[in-house]
Amino acid sequence: MNVETTEINGFLIDAFNQYDLEEGKTQGICPLCSSDRKAANKKAKCASYDWERGLGTCHNCDTSFQLHTYQRKGASEKIYVRPGVDTIMEVDTKVEGWFKSRGISKTTLNNLRVSEGMEWMPQTGQGENTIRFNYFMGDQLINIKYRDGRKNFKLFKGAEKIFYNINSVVGYDFCIIVEGEMDVLAFHEAGVKNVISVPNGATLNSNNLDYLDNCIDYFEDKTKIVLAVDADEAGQSLRQEFIRRLGAEVCFLVDFNGCKDANEYLLEHGAKELIKVIDSAVQVPLEGVSTLKDVEDELKDFVINGFKPGFQIGIDNFDKIFSTYTAQFITVTGIPSSGKSDFVDQMVVGYNKNYQWKTAFASPENHPVYLHAHKLMRKVWGAMPKSSEIDGAKWKEVTEHVNDNFFFIDMDKYNLDAVLRKGAELVKRKGIKCLVIDPFNKVRQADASGDVNVYTLEYLSKIEVFAKKYDVLVIVVAHPTKMYKDKDGKMEEPTMYNIKGGGEWYDASYHGLLVHRDYEANTTKVKVLKVKFQNLGQNGAEAHFTWEPRSGSFIPAAVAQDSPMPWD
Repeated sequence: MNVETTEINGFLIDAFNQYDLEEGKTQGICPLCSSDRKAANKKAKCASYDWERGLGTCHNCDTSFQLHTYQRKGASEKIYVRPGVDTIMEVDTKVEGWFKSRGISKTTLNNLRVSEGMEWMPQTGQGENTIRFNYFMGDQLINIKYRDGRKNFKLFKGAEKIFYNINSVVGYDFCIIVEGEMDVLAFHEAGVKNVISVPNGATLNSNNLDYLDNCIDYFEDKTKIVLAVDADEAGQSLRQEFIRRLGAEVCFLVDFNGCKDANEYLLEHGAKELIKVIDSAVQVPLEGVSTLKDVEDELKDFVINGFKPGFQIGIDNFDKIFSTYTAQFITVTGIPSSGKSDFVDQMVVGYNKNYQWKTAFASPENHPVYLHAHKLMRKVWGAMPKSSEIDGAKWKEVTEHVNDNFFFIDMDKYNLDAVLRKGAELVKRKGIKCLVIDPFNKVRQADASGDVNVYTLEYLSKIEVFAKKYDVLVIVVAHPTKMYKDKDGKMEEPTMYNIKGGGEWYDASYHGLLVHRDYEANTTKVKVLKVKFQNLGQNGAEAHFTWEPRSGSFIPAAVAQDSPMPWD
């Protein structure tokens, strides 16, 4: 069977027929078990081949295998450590008995290449006998999860994070995502093979899904993704992030009916009932239409706890007067050279430090990109990097952090629709939580003509829809078009009404901030012009800062210290 293309389902083909099977035949031997069968059965046609999907299924050993070998198009640029490919030792009788008590057979352990062996565990400070969950991508061992008898875990240090059992989803148009390796084993035991697990569980308020970034190509052809994560608060937070990244239109939700996870459900109800849980998965509620049942959990939380606290940047005097939620947008204004862009940079660096949010910038005025990257580096570093520190340990640490968390949208010609499309792509592929448009005046809609108020309303409506759909905080920097001097000749502080189409800006923005520099006092103040929800800030409140030149950061004026310039 000849294949003209080298790409299938979003993957590049390294080898079309990795096991040298009879091409074009739909049935034949199994490359996994036929060689180990009795002599009379070695050539028995026990497997089915689907060459288009690149998937084989054996009816004897009840396993699936890839006919092709694949190469990821979007593979990470990072260099990772790979575990040594030791002989995978089968689990001994004692460990096998423990798995049996969890409803997992030896056949399943062998199929998923679960092993055991001694490993030093940092939690105990000594070598322990561990269960090893081996993370393969194709035939390559990418990572190992170790678990000792005290339920301590660790991943192989320096290895790439990927989904456990990721090979199993190739060739399928749907897959199931669970929160632990034991849940993968449970589904496998029930006969469901295309199941993958996150490598490090769920953490509340963390959306750093680097394993999804590393495996995003595997989901390009999926029309259905069943989210069967744990029923606790952290698991539900993880579920929402998957919906945001992968798209509500393909995500289906599982209810374990009082059980914590798939393994617990298997033990309590059995394999057949576990399959029924997947069959009864419901699609994420229709976008744009909600009923009380859709928001009942949030309603209960509000009744018990009131408003949730907003997200803060980590500077005390500013945090006292302003915070925000995601799925909103902030308008930042101020006269030229007042420090607007610098303060916005400091905001997103603060959100990254506090909540691990990633940010994309559409900033045509912040060019060339290396200078903008340098400004972010200084804020993360807390100082001006010296030439002698290039390629040192801290240089590598900070540059890698900036590289992984901040992205610069670079276009020949900026317009809003193109920026939002790229923003949506970055949500999916990198998990951004912030989008900065700086300035609005240079990121226009393609059809920016006619009535300025109508245009502004359409512009801001698109931003609001994007923010809500992807649960992203959008920060828009907008220059005022009308500026006036007071009786002393000083430039007056602009408001949101000084922006072109000002009334629409004030009405549509969730929040508004003014950044204004007092050159005589050598201070910069940030003033809250608007907060939509009063629990998030104080209208008219101010925070005063001094700019610290070495780190390029704003520090509260009350504690600011004189500092020499970087070149002194």
